[in-house]
Amino acid sequence: MITKLKVFNKIYSITKVFFFLILISLSSCNSFYNSVYQKPKLVDKKVSENAKILHKKLFYTAKKGIAIGHQDATSYGIGWNEKDFPNIMKSDVEDIVGDLPAVFGFDIGRIELGRKENLDTVSFAFMRKTMIEAHKKGAIITVSWHLDNPTTGGDSWDNTPAVKDIIGEGIHKKKYELWLKRVADFFKTVKYEGKLVPIIFRPFHEMNGKWFWWGEGNCTSEEYVQLWQETVHALRDEHKLHNLIYAYSPNKLNPSDNYMKYYPGDDYVDILGIDVYDFKNSEEYVSSLKSSLALIKQIATEKNKLFAFTETGLETISTENWYTEVVYPVIENSGIAWVLFWRNYKTTHHYMPFKGHKSEEDFLEFKSFSKTLFLKDLPNITKD
Repeated sequence: MITKLKVFNKIYSITKVFFFLILISLSSCNSFYNSVYQKPKLVDKKVSENAKILHKKLFYTAKKGIAIGHQDATSYGIGWNEKDFPNIMKSDVEDIVGDLPAVFGFDIGRIELGRKENLDTVSFAFMRKTMIEAHKKGAIITVSWHLDNPTTGGDSWDNTPAVKDIIGEGIHKKKYELWLKRVADFFKTVKYEGKLVPIIFRPFHEMNGKWFWWGEGNCTSEEYVQLWQETVHALRDEHKLHNLIYAYSPNKLNPSDNYMKYYPGDDYVDILGIDVYDFKNSEEYVSSLKSSLALIKQIATEKNKLFAFTETGLETISTENWYTEVVYPVIENSGIAWVLFWRNYKTTHHYMPFKGHKSEEDFLEFKSFSKTLFLKDLPNITKD
């Protein structure tokens, strides 16, 4: 009888411990989500912890303000290149405001060809190093892909139809599969402390424009959707990449445009975006931006998805007080998680001010606004 009692007590104790551990596990899991940030439905059901943290950071960033981003922010700038500063993370933005951008934009065009540098001569080794360092500092990383035309061998702007050749049983499907393997192989090397760095991946952007081979008139909407979905399946399911958050970003909308025309579906998109540039007509830019952001906010709210201003800029920043009087009033209360200004390549092609630029003071004022968030302003989100 005593022996049976001891056995019973032992089983009872083990059972209590077992259920206690389950309770802790459930509590730990649930503590990441709350009544404000509820568990989102992401493209990847096996999404990594780091990618979950990134999504939550974007959610709370949008509540706080707007993360300010810059394409190729530390790769080069006006009068300098990263090769000139091997031991520091230099940036035109930091030179003016004393802080780095909150969002680092990169492009992996030419990775598909096995090149060592992208289409803008940024080495992939430097890109990897910078992505890791930016992530370490708490920055948000977004990646576009200006891939070459798989049918002709031309660049992204060679708008010879090619999508039909790389989907389904297309004649260049094997080539595209190799290209995706090279993308995956690169992303798998971007690790910090043994874990893949989370990345917002924004492929095949501005598809409602006619300038890219995947754009309007160069493929049907059905072909585009198939391309997107097959790309996601390859990266997520075949190559087991679980650190990606997928962003869909058409170009600015004309009155007759349908934002959802090329939409790959809720199961294939995590973030809604829009690209709108100011072509030295601020009145038209503001009008287009207001309507575009209002529309994606409405759609994103209905679908319970985040949304962002995925590309913008005014080449050479020729309009006086452009940041404070043109851009900021429109984005201030828009609800976007971030805005990405395009790159600083040369004095005739740049979208952020640099030391000595006439818009330097305007940008400093832009930085002082409560809702413009640079790197040090981002919310610190952990897995707990």
